[in-house]
Amino acid sequence: MMLTFGDLLDLAGIGRSSVRLLRHQDNRHPGFPTPYALWRDHRPGFEAYQETQGFGDEPDLRAPYWASFVGVPGKETLFVGLYSAELIGPLAQDRPHPITGGLEQAGHCNQYRLALLPELAEYAGRLWIDWGKGYRAWIQRGDRVPKPIVELRRTFREDPFPGFAALILNLSDIETMPARWGEALRSTRGIYLLTCPRTREQYVGMASSGEGFLGRWREYFSSGHGGNVGLKSRYPSDYQVSILETVGTAATLADLMELECRWKDKLQSRQMGLNRN
Repeated sequence: MMLTFGDLLDLAGIGRSSVRLLRHQDNRHPGFPTPYALWRDHRPGFEAYQETQGFGDEPDLRAPYWASFVGVPGKETLFVGLYSAELIGPLAQDRPHPITGGLEQAGHCNQYRLALLPELAEYAGRLWIDWGKGYRAWIQRGDRVPKPIVELRRTFREDPFPGFAALILNLSDIETMPARWGEALRSTRGIYLLTCPRTREQYVGMASSGEGFLGRWREYFSSGHGGNVGLKSRYPSDYQVSILETVGTAATLADLMELECRWKDKLQSRQMGLNRN
């Protein structure tokens, strides 16, 4: 028999129809933390992010309880808490945006009074569900489509860093990957490979700045091309990224350029890829 999130609501004595399921996965701000990263690394920021919602969502959010989930890499869905929810009204005053730090203007959205409840608290950060294919439907009723429970872990944990040679990511994953992965990538320079999933073309590049691989890949995620002529000639893509070679702290820019050229020759990325020099 399939166990669902609705079954847990039943066990907690909470009517399914009184609950709205919210799956937070906001990719509108490249280079800034995602809701998952906020929940993981800065819980007050996540609470502030969640308490303001668009005016158009008010009818769908009209319920006494919110069951909050966050989207993580690989389209997985993690439960992070059950809240009581009460509409206050339009945001009363300007405040810093919880994700970007920019100005969140008064009156541009609704503000809710949320309180984290003890019910189901033992499952927060441990319970993973199958949200289904309707990721755009990020607000759903608790008494509609069942959400099968995929996994219940003993504690919240993230996968260990796989090592530079084994690392394979999509650009869209870089802001939700574990913080320790980002630290390793930020502190390391070298040669990387981008692969376009649509055209199957490759691009060889180098990470030479103080922000290492992470800083360079964030540029691609933000702009779609990172300033490269070959990538500008294609529609923006969710490139797959991997590392071909790392260098030590003593490596010079000339060393990196020589390695980059060597990998372009090996992979023929000028003749059959997106490199133009």
